[in-house]
Amino acid sequence: MLEVLQYDFIQNAIIAGILISIAAGIIGSLVVVNKITFLTGGIAHSAYGGIGLAVYLGIPILFGATIFAIITAILIAIITLKNKSRIDAIIGMMWASGMAIGIVFIDITPGYNVDLMSYLFGSIIAVSSEDLIFMSLLDIFIVIIVVFFYKPILAVSYDSEFAGLRGINVKFFYTLILILASLCVVAAIKAVGLILVIALLTIPTYLAETFANKLSNMMIISSILATMFTLCGLVISYLYDISSGASIIMVSVVALATIKILKK
Repeated sequence: MLEVLQYDFIQNAIIAGILISIAAGIIGSLVVVNKITFLTGGIAHSAYGGIGLAVYLGIPILFGATIFAIITAILIAIITLKNKSRIDAIIGMMWASGMAIGIVFIDITPGYNVDLMSYLFGSIIAVSSEDLIFMSLLDIFIVIIVVFFYKPILAVSYDSEFAGLRGINVKFFYTLILILASLCVVAAIKAVGLILVIALLTIPTYLAETFANKLSNMMIISSILATMFTLCGLVISYLYDISSGASIIMVSVVALATIKILKK
């Protein structure tokens, strides 16, 4: 088993798994605490539009998905802040529109040969050196933002009305959280794909809530759990020759179910 570590693609997969898990643990905690799992799911599926656009324009796929996801996050923030009573319908429309845009651009791209299934269901084994650089920069950016703005993010996450009374710009930090979530979604595409990315963001955090009594601890524990699930999923994927994204999520689900049963 250890001899496989000599291969570059295995080393890249392990490094990518750790980098993605750090981002997923931090951002997943914010997603769960702010109860924006559905919004993040809308951003994730809308990002497929950026993938299709990137294929059509011939630009790096993760770059196209990042720009599209950030724009979607800002639009969702603006719309949901003004019309909270129709959040579910708005997200549903943007979810479907993003997927449709991606499919249309892919259909009209002549002779494309990109493995688009890997972006839907993940293929962490195919992570390149450029992807690792992107993930590293993303992790650094997320950690800096969260550390620098921890107190206002904490206040907005747990009591936005009180935060507003204290002079905190609730709209700005709500939008910032959605943008960070969109960046994390794009980074996790290669690991678990757009379809399964929400599970990676939420399952470790649900477990971390059992052991943490404050947001910062939840982020740390969630990152550690996500790393464990990702690495275990990679091992199972290699041993049984199954999809890495599905393996990672199944490990997470089994761990969640086991701990909840033992706790009861």
